Amino acid sequence: MKKLTTLFAATALATLMAGSAWSKTFVYCSEGSPEGFDPGLYTAGTTFDAAAHTVYNRLLEFKKGTTEVEPGLAESWTISDDGLEYTFKLRPGVKFQTTEFFTPSRDLTADDVVFSYERQLKADNPWNKYIAGTSWEYAAGMGFPEVIKSVEKVDDLTVKFTLTRKEAPFLANIAMPFASILSKEYADKLQADGKMEQMNQMPLGTGPFAFVAYQQDAVIRYKANPDYWGGKQKIDDLVFAITSDASVRYQKLQAGECHLMPFPNAADVAKMKADPNLKVMEQAGLNVSYLAYNTTQAPFDKPEVRKALNKAINKQAIVDAVFQGAAQPAVNPIPPTMWSYNDKLEDDTYEPEVAKKMLEDAGVKDLSMKLWAMPVSRPYMLNARRAAELMQSDFAKVGVKAEIVSYEWAEYLDKSKAKDRDGAVILGWTGDNGDPDNFLDTLLGCNAVGGNNRAQWCNQEFDALVKKAKETSDLAERTKLYEEAQVVFKREAPWATIDHSLSVVPMRKNVEGFVQSPLGDFAFDGVDITE
Repeated sequence: MKKLTTLFAATALATLMAGSAWSKTFVYCSEGSPEGFDPGLYTAGTTFDAAAHTVYNRLLEFKKGTTEVEPGLAESWTISDDGLEYTFKLRPGVKFQTTEFFTPSRDLTADDVVFSYERQLKADNPWNKYIAGTSWEYAAGMGFPEVIKSVEKVDDLTVKFTLTRKEAPFLANIAMPFASILSKEYADKLQADGKMEQMNQMPLGTGPFAFVAYQQDAVIRYKANPDYWGGKQKIDDLVFAITSDASVRYQKLQAGECHLMPFPNAADVAKMKADPNLKVMEQAGLNVSYLAYNTTQAPFDKPEVRKALNKAINKQAIVDAVFQGAAQPAVNPIPPTMWSYNDKLEDDTYEPEVAKKMLEDAGVKDLSMKLWAMPVSRPYMLNARRAAELMQSDFAKVGVKAEIVSYEWAEYLDKSKAKDRDGAVILGWTGDNGDPDNFLDTLLGCNAVGGNNRAQWCNQEFDALVKKAKETSDLAERTKLYEEAQVVFKREAPWATIDHSLSVVPMRKNVEGFVQSPLGDFAFDGVDITE
């Protein structure tokens, strides 16, 4: 796809805004470009917002503003006494979107559910490797190929999942973006036409908004789905105006060129709150930012080296400079608002002289390393470049030379997965389902090495605790196991935990119905704009 020039992108956006005279157009100044439009292939919130929360639905959904699951495409479900069989009754009459590129001939059936899961679970499925260089990273990281024994059609409106073991967070897991339901009929047509890659470029689902067009790195356009099972939206047209610079997003918000923006600069929040044309939502984020060492590469394969580097980092200075009070230094890999958070653990104290001595004792001197800085703002890290510069200065004080590197967002996410990646990478996570498993196993489990586990850390003691916690439904026992896992994490230090931040969402005063999500997503069903 051809990139727009800045002038053409601005003209296109102005034209879209002008269209609001005859239709209600909502413009969201998004922070970055999606990696693609098939949510099963990716893990970034930017991509989920552009695909999963607009075009698609899941069997279950998260109730607005909570981590509580509620019926989605499945209107009810039952669980067998042994906890190994989940049977879902599908909502009748759910229609797939009609677009310029495809007209469906039937409603949602169990065939679509089976297709949507089997393509991720079965290596011999023709859709398993339809996009070269990608993988079903989230499904693999959650252990779905091992956990799900089968997905079977019982009848047109009934589908049964059989598991290999009990999986306590299973219902929450299938409400997550990667478990979105696609149209098998559309997939069959693309396969027959030899255009399978179009699934990742021109998505089609059952969600509140239908995809219209994407002008790369500039604008994504959607229209309200008139046949949406939840009712047609009050917004006629939805536009994602891709604006990577937070200051520019703010300028557009002030000028009325967009209605809502994510991830403002911390320094701008007070001015936003004082602007009579804007309103600002805030809540504690279910998130963590971290620096992941590549624990398979010397000298980062030694816990004592990783702990020494952790003691060299002044996390409070990063929080003060990047968030200006709207965050707190992170101790654990899960946020303090999450159940099973181990509040008995103490953080690595900032002691550069001690850190320098620890490195000497470990036989490390004249260390040079790469320090990866994200190119986009995320709720857990508003300015990774600034954070990296502060870390670079901290490391220099203990004799470590750090070179800051970065890439375009999709490339950054892809390259940072490499098992032979040099140095340490700044990344973070906002929980996708409210369960500790979504942090501890998804980001640090052995299943996730080469994917979400950017530390490439496979610790058998930690992994056994987390896996055992998944298999029990007793909350007290799960809590105890996760607390023990956090002890192992802190001892072994595969990451330097950086911060947990507030989630701040500024918008125009005339925006109504937007519900801030504890999961950090941006969904616009139910949203309206008044005159």
